[in-house]
Amino acid sequence: MKAIKFKLLIIVLLFSTQTMGQKKTLYDFKAKTIDGAEFDFSALKGKKVLVVNIATECSLAPQLKKLQELYEEFGGEDFEIIAFPCNDFGKQEPGDNAEIKEVCTSKYAITFPVMEKISIKGDNPHPIYKWLTSSEENGVLESKVTWNYQKFIIDQNGQVVDSFSPISSPKSTRIIEWLME
Repeated sequence: MKAIKFKLLIIVLLFSTQTMGQKKTLYDFKAKTIDGAEFDFSALKGKKVLVVNIATECSLAPQLKKLQELYEEFGGEDFEIIAFPCNDFGKQEPGDNAEIKEVCTSKYAITFPVMEKISIKGDNPHPIYKWLTSSEENGVLESKVTWNYQKFIIDQNGQVVDSFSPISSPKSTRIIEWLME
């Protein structure tokens, strides 16, 4: 009987150690859409995902047009873009969710998902950005969001693959090649 209990204890400890070492994936997160509905990222299983922080009053805002073009070309069953409005960099997203949505739809004709306005830096960053920027949480990449329009690519298994600087085009060769892999 002691031998069975000991073997059971060893199995439990091995399983616990393995699960404790596992890192989070994109699918472990939820966020609110710009309209206030809950969005469960597990709905993106099997898709490549590009996550980008946006600011409609930023000089890089024309990237929204390129993001939409990328979405029209590759979006659908295999690829999704998720945008997070943020006012942390240069106070270039001062509007509320309704104002941001209006600019995204009327000026840039955005059809990919836009989440509610969040904070990325400071004392209370959104959990998804804690995960995106911390190798301790994502198991791969240590990155700092330096400005609006920083891009993160995530593979079909929900794992962070890479980060791109704000000035990198959404249609850069590296992103296109990744999408075509």
